[in-house]
Amino acid sequence: MDTEVNQPEVVSPVRRRSRVQQQDSVESSLSVKEPVPIPPDLAQRIKLRAKELKIRQKDRSWAAEVVNDFRENLLRFLKNSSDQPLFQSAIFLTTGSYFEKVKIDTPDEFDMMLKLLVPSRFNTTTLDAGLFYRIDLTRPTRNPIKDFLLDDRLTLSSSKILTEMFRLVRKFLKTYKVPDHRCRWELNRKKPNSPAVTLSLCRRDSGGEELISVDVVPALEVQSWPPAVRNGPDVDRWLGTKLRQEIRSLPCYFVPKRQKGRKLSEDAKESWRISFSHVEKKIITSHGNKKTCCESGGTKCCRKQCLMLLKSLIEGLKRRYPKELEDLCSYHGKTAFLHTLSTRYDDSYWAPQQLPSCFLQLVAALQDHARTGSLPHFFVQDSNLFATSMFPRRTQEFLVKVLEEQMKEGLPLLRPPSLLPSLKPVTIGTEMNPEELPEKSHPLISFDWLKLILVFVVVVVFGVKFLCF
Repeated sequence: MDTEVNQPEVVSPVRRRSRVQQQDSVESSLSVKEPVPIPPDLAQRIKLRAKELKIRQKDRSWAAEVVNDFRENLLRFLKNSSDQPLFQSAIFLTTGSYFEKVKIDTPDEFDMMLKLLVPSRFNTTTLDAGLFYRIDLTRPTRNPIKDFLLDDRLTLSSSKILTEMFRLVRKFLKTYKVPDHRCRWELNRKKPNSPAVTLSLCRRDSGGEELISVDVVPALEVQSWPPAVRNGPDVDRWLGTKLRQEIRSLPCYFVPKRQKGRKLSEDAKESWRISFSHVEKKIITSHGNKKTCCESGGTKCCRKQCLMLLKSLIEGLKRRYPKELEDLCSYHGKTAFLHTLSTRYDDSYWAPQQLPSCFLQLVAALQDHARTGSLPHFFVQDSNLFATSMFPRRTQEFLVKVLEEQMKEGLPLLRPPSLLPSLKPVTIGTEMNPEELPEKSHPLISFDWLKLILVFVVVVVFGVKFLCF
């Protein structure tokens, strides 16, 4: 799941001017720079992995059915729950990589933003460079949100909202039944500094393997963007001024995430983080310099494939170096990707046949951000996601090193993995079309069934031997 990092460093105006100058020089060089020759085997590996990243339709259908049933029943439960009126009018917003259609390999992670109906007028006070805020009502209210205010009866408590969300989901799970009887939803423990209520869809057998993870994030909608982000992202040359104005007309959201660190102030303990996940979804959907990019009958590009490949590389690095790269997340890659798109904005740079070259340039961009220790938040330019307070220098240096090793070795982490078994469950006792049967046994086939099959085979073998005598 794409998770934004916390409490980034403030970037000084001098550094911002320097970075703008660097971006202009990079942009001008990209327009005349000849493609670097790529070894044929590496180019083939990149193309092959890009094809493998696409989610299979069988997996997508089964996961969508299970998750949609959970979402619809949870929403129905909240609407009928009389003990907490604030959540009765909530609606779900779909965000995250799955709904941006850049999810890779398997549909095993879903993000759901639960929009709460709150008074339209309240004040936001910046607690850092523009990511974290204190939220205050302009005056006392009789709205159901009054149950989630601090003692001053004006400041909205992020911890109270999140605690109530946990309570309601826990209550919902006591009566909810998963359509597939071989699975169950489990509520995960609350993670420090996480704005989400996380659930796992697990097998009922002794293994309890997690098949799907869902993040439910309560959110407040605000029509006017705070001053720190009021200008919006710089996408004029890439997406055009009209789309930028359209983006600016969208609301922004605040999620209940407290700042990270020790000895926090009272405001920081009840802080809210601004979220642009819905705007990111729109940008990635409308990703071309021309409106017809990747539309039916329009010119195709490889932008989304490059992002998916970068996500795959980051996941591979984190699996291989879980301790050393603990602070690295897919949102770092996504931010580097958005910055790259804003400088390499012309569709001709992203022609499908240039996929290997474009991806390698994206990897080099992430490497440069790590080397310089500067990765500005795409929407909050004064915030540095590679600040040493949140992304230690040793982690930056290690990331640069392993990326260099991957490039020298021909990106071994991009070698296609073995085919995973289909997530589509096999229904015992019903007729099935042989073409629909999975190629390999499904993880949901219980161990008990395997034991019964083994016993049956042993009995048949011994029976045949007995008849022979």
